[in-house]
Amino acid sequence: MADEKRIDEKTGTQFVGHEWDGIEELDTPMPRWWLWTFYATVIFAIAYCIAYPAWPLISGATKGVLGWTSHGQLDRELSAERERRAPIIRALAATPIEQLHRDPRLFAAAIEGGRSAFKVHCAACHGAGAAGSKGYPNLNDDDWLWGGDLAAIQKTLEHGIRQPGDEATRQSMMPAFGRDDILTAAEVQDVVAYVRVLSKQQPANAASKRGAAQYANNCAACHGNDGKGNRTLGAPNLTDPIWLYGGDHAALTDTITNAHGGIMPAWGKQLDPVTIKMLTAYVHSLGGGEAATGRAAAAPAATAAGAK
Repeated sequence: MADEKRIDEKTGTQFVGHEWDGIEELDTPMPRWWLWTFYATVIFAIAYCIAYPAWPLISGATKGVLGWTSHGQLDRELSAERERRAPIIRALAATPIEQLHRDPRLFAAAIEGGRSAFKVHCAACHGAGAAGSKGYPNLNDDDWLWGGDLAAIQKTLEHGIRQPGDEATRQSMMPAFGRDDILTAAEVQDVVAYVRVLSKQQPANAASKRGAAQYANNCAACHGNDGKGNRTLGAPNLTDPIWLYGGDHAALTDTITNAHGGIMPAWGKQLDPVTIKMLTAYVHSLGGGEAATGRAAAAPAATAAGAK
């Protein structure tokens, strides 16, 4: 007990009576600033538990006297954002898609809204930059299968491509010439050779000359005698270098033999009309958007982002 009352001469602090390897412990008090800070945090914690949801219960948590919740705050913020955007949404809803470009500020707002919607709904297939991949069209170029003006893009978005249950969906069907024995394997190769000549990938030869006759009998009705396609039928242009499934010999053989028929959702059944308009504006702005007249009328055979 005597050791517990001993005072260290240098510091004037009492020893606590503990010793380790000749080192004795002093009962040095904590700094007052630290103690007051600690007491303040305790008081703050108690006040927080009273004011806000804090203690978990079996089916929820304590409510807190202020009635605040993170869900409530989010709802208020979303409501404020909806109120801020309401004038733009109303203007978009009231503006026909063909007239949207006449108001540059409204069109710019639609593009930004469409950019966000594209990331959520479209990027999974077309890519974050809308460049597409094999089987998924590139939306940055100026090749369109069904049309690249605002009205055509809107219709494609609303009704999709080969969407079951939508009577207005974009619909086209290429026969599986090889798989269904419409053409023999040799005849398929001849058509491949002719298509590669049309697309300037190889010079004419005996196979392509034979393929020209097969093309005239089996393909020209949709793709045209010159191979430039037909938007009314959704038939792609075969003369340019843009291909959805590939334009090399093996890819063309597979396409002519088995055909391809991808499906795009009818977004009109899932998204509201204003979101469809914003997506339309964004896709139109990517680089290949056409005017309602002019280029669109002059190039009726362009393809939907190389959808061949």
